[in-house]
Amino acid sequence: MIVVYIILGIIAALLLAGLIISKEIKATKEIVINKPKDEVFNYIKYLKNQQNYSKWATLDPNIKNEFHGTDGQPGFVNHWVGNKKVGEGEQEITAIEEGKALHTDLRFIKPFKSFAKSTMTTEAIDANSTKVSWGFESQMNYPMNIMKVFMNMSEMIGKDFSTGLVNLKAILEK
Repeated sequence: MIVVYIILGIIAALLLAGLIISKEIKATKEIVINKPKDEVFNYIKYLKNQQNYSKWATLDPNIKNEFHGTDGQPGFVNHWVGNKKVGEGEQEITAIEEGKALHTDLRFIKPFKSFAKSTMTTEAIDANSTKVSWGFESQMNYPMNIMKVFMNMSEMIGKDFSTGLVNLKAILEK
C-alpha cells in the first residue's frame, strides 16, 4: 500500500511541477557559409530546397510532399506525409524579408498536433561569407511540458538544425 502512495505522490508532484515549468521551446543554430549573402538567401527562400538539406527530409526516403502556391512567396505550403519519425504536417511561408529572413509556420498533424514558428536569416559577414541562423519557437502545453524535466527539447531540435545547416553549407560551397 505504501508503494501505491509513493507512486501517487510522484505523479502528483510531476503534475504540480508541470504548472510552473516553462511551456516555451526555443532553438536557434547558426553557421557561416562561404558564399555571398544574396546567393545563400536565394537558395534558402525556396521551401522545396529544404528537401536537400533538412535533417527531417532524410528521415524518410519515401516521404510524400505536396506543394501549393508559388515557392519563395508568402502563402506557399509544403504538406508532407511520412513515416513515424517524420509524421504529417505542413510548412507555410508567412513572410519574406528579401535578402534577410524567411519566416514560416509549421503545423504538425501527426503523431501529435502542435504549432511552431521558424525563421531562417542571412547576414553578410563580408562580400563572400554569410552567417545563416535557423530558429524555432513553439510551446509544449500542460501536461506535456512535464517532458522537459526528462529531456532537453531545445537541444534535441537544435541538433537537427545544426545538421541541416552543415548540409546546407556543403551544398552551397560545392
